[in-house]
Amino acid sequence: MQKTINKTRPFSRWMTLFSLIFAGEMIFSLPFHVARFFRPTLLESFSLSNTQLGDTFALYGVIAMICYFPGGVLADYFSARKLLTFSLLSTAVGGLFFAQIPQGLSLSLLFGYWGLTTILFFWAGMIKATREWGGHLQQGRAFGLLDGGRGLVAALMSSIAVFIFSHFMSPDNSDGITSIIYFYTFLTFFAGVFLWLFIPENKLEKAQLHHPWLGMKQAMGSSLVWLQALIVICAYSGFKGADNYGVYAVDVLKMDQLDAATFTSYAAYLRPVGAIAAGFLADRISASKVIAASFFALVILYLIIAFLPFWMEGQQLVMLAIFNLSLSFLAVFALRGVYFALVEESRIKLSITGTAVGFISFIGYTPDVFFSSITGRILDAAPGAEGFQNYFIAMMGFAFIGLLAALFLHRSNMRINLDTISA
Repeated sequence: MQKTINKTRPFSRWMTLFSLIFAGEMIFSLPFHVARFFRPTLLESFSLSNTQLGDTFALYGVIAMICYFPGGVLADYFSARKLLTFSLLSTAVGGLFFAQIPQGLSLSLLFGYWGLTTILFFWAGMIKATREWGGHLQQGRAFGLLDGGRGLVAALMSSIAVFIFSHFMSPDNSDGITSIIYFYTFLTFFAGVFLWLFIPENKLEKAQLHHPWLGMKQAMGSSLVWLQALIVICAYSGFKGADNYGVYAVDVLKMDQLDAATFTSYAAYLRPVGAIAAGFLADRISASKVIAASFFALVILYLIIAFLPFWMEGQQLVMLAIFNLSLSFLAVFALRGVYFALVEESRIKLSITGTAVGFISFIGYTPDVFFSSITGRILDAAPGAEGFQNYFIAMMGFAFIGLLAALFLHRSNMRINLDTISA
């Protein structure tokens, strides 16, 4: 598909990227956006406790984790156009069932179904299509625009959803939540149709076929792939770590809950800024350098935040803490924006891109399994400033490991480039 995409006219080329951006966020809107932006209403309408909703998401997480690797293999055998369209349409079908307000086991099975449709048929295919769109020279730009654009789409669509919700509110809120579910269901279906129209068919599909075990062996046997997986683990831990910034603002900075929520919601708009800026910079100096610089910045920022409450207090503490937390948001979003650009920088064969991405994702997103459990215990062991000091020191440890992995990967990539030139 790379040759097909690169030969398209500028309008078609940019519509291809826009369709990937829009689809890349809408595929997760039904399982995540409804709960993220309308959580109290969702709990009330579905008669759920926080624990029950957490258990429902756990089934999604388990199914998704299992699907990353085989989904990568599928991405090397079928065109992104077919896989992504099927994924979006089948996810939208689940939205129709979601709107019926299923309870208990039915709701859990629905989220398990979404774990299958959103990951097995979608994730690696989207990453591979984005790599092909970027070609050899615009990988940073491609992935930066993908992640930054997804963040912007999420913010804009959630604003429209809030407007719709306000016009369909009822005493029990059932009409409001149903209207939101139908809204996201329509967007998911529309994304599938839109993507089918603007993603070119992969003309090289048959020529790229190989035995799946060969692709797995090549991906799992590459030290470069393992280093990229380690980088994703550390970067994704930083992303998940930001979930506790609101709690830090309340417990340590003594902000009220509304101000803390306002801060974290505004910080979400830094995602397109950080991701897109990192993407364009990566095309100039390399993704591995941008990633190393971002991890280095996080090491310094986490260190400052960890000890800041013990150095000052009052309004000065709040202002400096918010400033440093905002910079850490930018660094984390920069990492998310470009870490899959490393696949091209490391010269991973295009024919096994899906398999490599599936393996990197399977390993790299394991913080979904262990991160909250570990950090929750750190915070509960010493509530307040002391607990968050330990928390940010742990975050600094993840960033430092990521920095070392990025430096090792950059060094290895330089050797590959030198060998290529000398050959």
